[in-house]
Amino acid sequence: MKTILLWIISLLITIGSAIYQRTTGPTYPLKGEFHSKNEKIEYKLQRSHSGSNDEIVEISTKQKNLQLVLNWKRFKTQDDWIKIPMKYKNGKYVANLPGQPPAGKLEYFIENISENSTIKIPMGQNVVIRFKGEVPEIVLIIHVFAMFLGMLLSNRTALEFFNNGRNVKKLAYWTVGFIFFGGFVMGPIMQKYAFGEFWTGFPYGYDLTDNKTLIAGIAWAIALFAFRKTRVPQKWAIFASIVTFIIFMIPHSLFGSELDYNKLDKEKSKQKIEKTIN
Repeated sequence: MKTILLWIISLLITIGSAIYQRTTGPTYPLKGEFHSKNEKIEYKLQRSHSGSNDEIVEISTKQKNLQLVLNWKRFKTQDDWIKIPMKYKNGKYVANLPGQPPAGKLEYFIENISENSTIKIPMGQNVVIRFKGEVPEIVLIIHVFAMFLGMLLSNRTALEFFNNGRNVKKLAYWTVGFIFFGGFVMGPIMQKYAFGEFWTGFPYGYDLTDNKTLIAGIAWAIALFAFRKTRVPQKWAIFASIVTFIIFMIPHSLFGSELDYNKLDKEKSKQKIEKTIN
């Protein structure tokens, strides 16, 4: 009975942390509301886009005579803002953000100029959307499933402390297996599809998702080494579980891959000059 209870607790912790990590990340849609003509209008603005096609920005409302304008520019550039009047179609105001290369980002906001004064949507900030390549659904499913099981087993390994530690070693090996497969096999495959690189964490970059996986891998490598070299290996397994829980509570996609438009522009200018000379 205690074993079943520990599995249930582990599952609840894993589901809760997964939801928290996802919904607090910078790619989760930004939701809010504004008022126009005594009507509350809700919006959901996307902060992640898969594929090379345009992102369609939408505002749903029954009001047909609003004047909404989409403003956008490339992220972290000195580009001028581009203004696009949003058109009303099928109960929605729509306008397109142009597709970008993998890891490219745009920042945007909407202006409601229907009232006596212009209202910015959302208030106080711009929305940043990151574009990525299309990841095959089967790759995504396998990666997410493996990482979820790895987290579940990691949490269960820590809770084995309350079960006299009888199965710590077996649980630890299963944990390592799923984290290694999900994070170091399927993770790079996903990264390649989405951003064109297998690995953008240390020592090649600062991608926090890759670095979180690396830290978890190191923690569990130390735990497995402890099974052979120390008299109290259970403590190291619990340590690895705690480290894994902490780092995977960090919001998803924070400090993720990002295209440097300024560097890209310089490379394009250089290529044009070389082409002209030749």
